[in-house]
Amino acid sequence: MEHKLSLRKLLEGSEYEEQLNYDFNMKGELRHLDTNESFVFNYYKNAHERNHKRYQVLGHALTQYVYELLERACMLQKVYIPTNATEDEPRSFFFMSEKALTSTSSLTVLLQDCGVFRAGQWGQKTIINEGLEHGTQIPFIKTALQSQFEVIVLNPNDNFLHLKTEEERLSVFKRQESSSSMESLRSILKRCSSSPEEHTMYVWDHFISKSAAKKVAFIAHGYGGLVFIDLLVQRKWEVMSKVFAAAFIDSMHNTQHQAGSDPQIQEWMQKHCQEWVSSNKPLDKPVGSLMKVNCPTVSAGTEKYGLAPSCCLHAIFKYLKSALKTKTGAAPFTRSPIATRSSTSKKKSNK
Repeated sequence: MEHKLSLRKLLEGSEYEEQLNYDFNMKGELRHLDTNESFVFNYYKNAHERNHKRYQVLGHALTQYVYELLERACMLQKVYIPTNATEDEPRSFFFMSEKALTSTSSLTVLLQDCGVFRAGQWGQKTIINEGLEHGTQIPFIKTALQSQFEVIVLNPNDNFLHLKTEEERLSVFKRQESSSSMESLRSILKRCSSSPEEHTMYVWDHFISKSAAKKVAFIAHGYGGLVFIDLLVQRKWEVMSKVFAAAFIDSMHNTQHQAGSDPQIQEWMQKHCQEWVSSNKPLDKPVGSLMKVNCPTVSAGTEKYGLAPSCCLHAIFKYLKSALKTKTGAAPFTRSPIATRSSTSKKKSNK
């Protein structure tokens, strides 16, 4: 993977700068600059807390590094939300290609698993252990752009602003008279992005649903699959008419639990969704599942959860291109006259 950024520079000034003498090589693998060895978690003997803190510092630098890759290597634009945020309000953001909203060609939306990792990452541990090609969404983004798809990269796990210092907490406390304790001010929920579900719903309502693209595809990993089904239930007719395919990877969704016995959603999923799951079977071979009968399920070509996205990348885009041809000649779903947004505006804030 081509990159000219330096992870090492992002680690400068941290309290673990000397103990984190790592950067990515030309293959996108994280290696020690002196020994060329892979990352070692247990740097300190019998000191899990210190090792974990060191790991967190590395993770924060990785987040910034991938953000910069999205902008520099993939030429994506950072979009801050909510769009009506005040000057001093904590904001989240997501990334999109230059013509994501204006192009009439297809649009691909990437939705990752839940965790500490942010936009552009499938998994932080996978980046550290296996490299950028396997742990980031960049190969997916580049493949989409090369296939004439526009791209939106969601940032569903960016839900809080963490207040690190007492001065910061005191400053916010003075502005928020309704706060009952200083403990509640150690972190602040970001409006319209307080959960993966709310973040995804907001980007759908204000950007994806208003985009010129009439054909949208979702690629969702892990908890991201559950978030997509939540969106499908809340914005049923909009999603079914605009989304031509959803590719799940080891998804945590449960259609029966989330959508009940809605026959229209079940029928739509059977026709427009496919899931790739970690399995010892060869790539794309059918995998039986008693729990999920809502869409075809095939092998991701690996038994390792963290490697599943990169292993089935080409299979997913082959599926999307095939589904796109089918969608082009199909009649769109009609919007229900009784579906309203006001009745489904409440979000799940306890995730």
